[in-house]
Amino acid sequence: MEVLARQILSGVANGAIYASLALALVIIYRSTQLINFAQGELAMFSTYLAWWMIEAGVPYWAAFFATVAASFVLGVSIERLVIRPLHRAPVLAVVIVFIGLLLIFNSLAGWLFTSTIRAFPSPFPSEPLFGQGFVSSHELGATAVTLAMLAALYWFFRFTPLGLALRATALNPVSSRLVGIRVGRMLALAWGLAAAVGSVAGMMVAPIVYLEPNMMSGVLIYAFAGALLGGIEHPIGAVFGGFIIGVLENILGAYLVGTELKLTVALAVIVGVLAIRPSGLFGRTIVVRV
Repeated sequence: MEVLARQILSGVANGAIYASLALALVIIYRSTQLINFAQGELAMFSTYLAWWMIEAGVPYWAAFFATVAASFVLGVSIERLVIRPLHRAPVLAVVIVFIGLLLIFNSLAGWLFTSTIRAFPSPFPSEPLFGQGFVSSHELGATAVTLAMLAALYWFFRFTPLGLALRATALNPVSSRLVGIRVGRMLALAWGLAAAVGSVAGMMVAPIVYLEPNMMSGVLIYAFAGALLGGIEHPIGAVFGGFIIGVLENILGAYLVGTELKLTVALAVIVGVLAIRPSGLFGRTIVVRV
C-alpha cells in the first residue's frame, strides 16, 4: 500500500506538469484549430534561457519570472512574424511550419548550448518536506507551482475582461470582430500565454529529466494524451486529463508494462480516445444538420 501511495503521489506531481503543457496545447488549438508540435521545443528552449541566467548568477526565482516573461514575448513574436502571414494558407502548410519550428528550436538549442546533458537546479530542498517519504520536495513544490499557475489562469480567463475577450475570440472570431474585439491581438496573446505556460512546465520538469535538447519529447506526448483525454477544446478537461495520464503512467509503469514501456500508455490513450471518443471526457460531440 505504501508503494502504491508513492506511485499515485508521484503520478500527481508528473500530471501537474503534463496538465500545464496540455493547457498550452489547448490554448493554441482553440485559436488555430491545429496542434502546435513545437510546443515542447519552445518549453525546452525557454528552460535553457533560465539555466543560462542561473549560471550567470541570477537568483533562481528572478530567472524563473524573467524566463516566463521572455517566453511570452517569444510566443507573441512567433505569432506575429510566422503564424499570422499564414492565416489564409492551407492547413498542411501550417502543420509543416509547426514541424519546422520544432526542428529549428531543437537545433538552435544544440548549437547555442551544445547537446550535453546538464543538471538543472531545483529551488526546493533536497530533503522531503513535512517529514514524509512518499514524494520528493521538488515533486511537491513543482505541483504547488503548477497548481498556482493554473489557478491564476483560471481567474484570468474567468474574471478579467481581457480573458473573456480571449475566450470569445477562441469560440467565434467573426462575432468577436463585430463587437469590437481585436482578434489579431487576442491570437498573439494566446500564443504568448501558451509559451509562458510551457516554460513553467519545462523549468519544473528539467530537474527530473535533466536538461538537453530532446528533454520535452516524451513530456509532449504525455501532455498531448492528457489534452485528448480531457478534451482538446476544453481547458479544464485538458488539465484533468494531464493529471489522469500522470497517475496512469506511474501505476501502469510500475505494475503492468514496466518503466521501459511507460510511453506506450500515452500512445495507447491517444489511439483509444481518437477511436472511441474523439471529443474527450469533458468535450461535447456537436452534430450539425445539413
